[in-house]
Order: sequence, then C-alpha cells, then structure tokens
Amino acid sequence: AAPLKPCQGGPINITHFPDQPEDLPVLSAEPFDPDRQYAASPACNQPLLGLYPVVDRAEWIQRLAPAGVSTLQLRVKDLEGAALADEIQRAVQYADAQGIRLFINDHWQLAIRYRAYGVHLGQEDLDHSDLQQIKAAGLRLGLSTHCHYEVARAHGYRPSYMACGPVYHTTTKTMPWVPHGLAGLSYWRRVLDYPLVAIGGINQQRFAGIAAIGVDSIAMITAITLAEDPVAEAQDFIAQWQDYQQ
Repeated sequence: AAPLKPCQGGPINITHFPDQPEDLPVLSAEPFDPDRQYAASPACNQPLLGLYPVVDRAEWIQRLAPAGVSTLQLRVKDLEGAALADEIQRAVQYADAQGIRLFINDHWQLAIRYRAYGVHLGQEDLDHSDLQQIKAAGLRLGLSTHCHYEVARAHGYRPSYMACGPVYHTTTKTMPWVPHGLAGLSYWRRVLDYPLVAIGGINQQRFAGIAAIGVDSIAMITAITLAEDPVAEAQDFIAQWQDYQQ
C-alpha cells in the first residue's frame, strides 16, 4: 500500500469552542439510539423558573410560598429510609397545595412514587438513574453541568433544564471547578438552547449581574436559608428578578 501522505495544510485551526446551539456535541457511553437519547424531557419554563431556592426540609416550602416563590428544589442529604420518604411526600403535598414547581434532588424513585413535579440530578447520579422511567412518569428533568464534557453528556439526555455552575466560588459543597464568572455564564447562555439555571456563590451583590445575562433561573441556597429574614430576602430577589423581565 502507498504510504500515507502528511496533511499539507497543517493541523486544523480550532480557535474557539462551539458557540452556537447547533454545534453542541453529544457525548454518550451507550450506542447511538435516537429514541432513547433524544426524547426530550417535558418542558418546565412557562412561566420562567425564576428564583430557585434549594432547601433541605419540606417546611421551607410553606415558609417561602408567601414570598411568591414558584420553583423550589428539595435537597435532603441527612435522611434515609422511611424518614426520607416521609419528608419527600410531605414536600410534594405542600408544593402541590401552593402551586409550586418542586424538583427532588437525586431521589428519583421517591419523586416518581409521590408524583413530584421534577427531578434534579448531578452528573454522578446519571450512572445509577433510570432517565427513561423518569420521563415516562412525566417528571421534568434538571441536570447539573460544570464544563463542556458534562454539557455534552447532559445534551444527550435532552433535559428540561441545565444548571450551570459554579458561577462563583461556593462553600455549600466541595467544587473542583474553576468558577465561570459572568463571562463564562454569558458563553453558556449563548451556547445552550435549554432553560438555563445559574447556581453557585450567588448573593445580593451578584444577583443583578447574573439576571442581566438572561438566564431563566437563579438557584440559591445559603443566601436565602441563612438570611436573617428568609421570606423578606426571597421577596427582594424576586423583585429584582422581575425588573429584568420587563
């Protein structure tokens, strides 16, 4: 056989990562299957998800509902068994009564059992979660992303929204990721044709800059739950958010 000739033009000149939705790659550990990997999750963003408090107990739902919060995530890490099931069931009941879109972090089987609005999964959860079952049950699906690799992986599952973080340094959990900052978040807003949730280190001083980028939601943990008056704090964030939706 004739020897291969070297490329006369040199290496491909890649000057930037994809910056248009149609160029976003898909990454999957499984053989290509359009029925499995491209079935879109149910929509969740009408009206916009908006302020998105992440809380650890069902009682927060009743506490924050009067502030006008319409989206919440229940993230319970210190309960298991019957206590965990009871907490999730109670949270779903509270959320349904208040008309709040409640996402359950991680515990997708219990979210299906008690008919929650949706499930939020981290990248590590994708390895042991049945996303087809979640979609078949009609639950909305939110996925965490931190980098191009994780975005490409999440894109294969067609979630209801993608969470992008950390925008800023956070002490809520150990993060090996360099914070995106406003420039990085603006990039992902341009690339992702999904409802985009900003998360990580967001507080009063940083809220307006993030809202101005045009994200669909801003998730917060300690800025609300550790506030002196969580209800007043949530009301203030919602008022700021509405200023950018005019």
